[in-house]
Amino acid sequence: MTGVAGIDIAYESSRQGGLEPLTALVADELQAVNRIILEHMNSQVSLIPQLAGHIVAAGGKRLRPILTLASSRLCGYQGRRHIHLAACVEFIHTATLLHDDVVDQSNLRRGLSTANALWGNQPSVLVGDFLFSRAFQLMVADGSLKVLKILSDASAVIAEGEVQQLITSNDTATSEKDYLAVVGAKTAALFSAACQIGAVVSERPEDEEIALESYGRNFGIAFQIVDDLLDFSARQAELGKTIGDDFREGKITLPVILAFARANEAEKTFWRRCLEDMEQTDSDLAHAIELMHRHGVLEDTAAYARAYASDARDALAIFPASPMKQEMLELIDFCVERAY
Repeated sequence: MTGVAGIDIAYESSRQGGLEPLTALVADELQAVNRIILEHMNSQVSLIPQLAGHIVAAGGKRLRPILTLASSRLCGYQGRRHIHLAACVEFIHTATLLHDDVVDQSNLRRGLSTANALWGNQPSVLVGDFLFSRAFQLMVADGSLKVLKILSDASAVIAEGEVQQLITSNDTATSEKDYLAVVGAKTAALFSAACQIGAVVSERPEDEEIALESYGRNFGIAFQIVDDLLDFSARQAELGKTIGDDFREGKITLPVILAFARANEAEKTFWRRCLEDMEQTDSDLAHAIELMHRHGVLEDTAAYARAYASDARDALAIFPASPMKQEMLELIDFCVERAY
């Protein structure tokens, strides 16, 4: 399958692997990225660094900028441009989180109060706009029209994905194609751009640029599919995280789409009541999970993720063996293994 959407997850596992080994390979550069982020969050308007600092501090493990750093190093880059561009990628991501929480009316992110819950919707939207502006300042300062096009195109696609998700929200008629379009835009577009610019700043041949774009896109899709699966998985509960957040918000993700497609009429009525009418009882989440197990939905959702993960692995075949390549491959495996 070529081509099946987020929030960075905390990578927790009893096994070795995950994001930590890849982070270790770019640790010094990542510290430099964090310094640039803090520097460019600064403003004489005190609310801006206060609110932006809250969301950045709660923003997870910097997965997307790490991919920019790793892709650059994979291509043998020795300069410093990738550090500023990695910060740019993180600003784009953080801005979308601020806007997402307002649109979704979310009060919690990673167990912490969201910026909109603390400061209100208007400041959250405006500070999100500020971070987008900072991202574009970093793009322009880089001086490459190609980099500017890649990242600005990704920003536009992400916005389109947000609108598309709004259109399909609470609609059980949403198809797999609709879902993949949203995932490809909202999540995979930034993963893709984050990796592709590593080859661009390294001035590598076009085939390597295409390979890293494919790695990022397919990894991003697999990443989000697993995230959506975990919302209905006991694995999520074992990691001490809440399950059912997407269900309670009426989000139409791949597990829901597959379950609805395989449902009988009584089950379809259940899904419509819970996700379209948003009339839910305390027992509905457990029943939704039971229906998914009954129809083999979670196993098939994981199979979708594995297919995209396989495409991401194949994309790196063009690069010679190296510790960086190995950890980028391990990251794919860890992403999929979260589901088990």
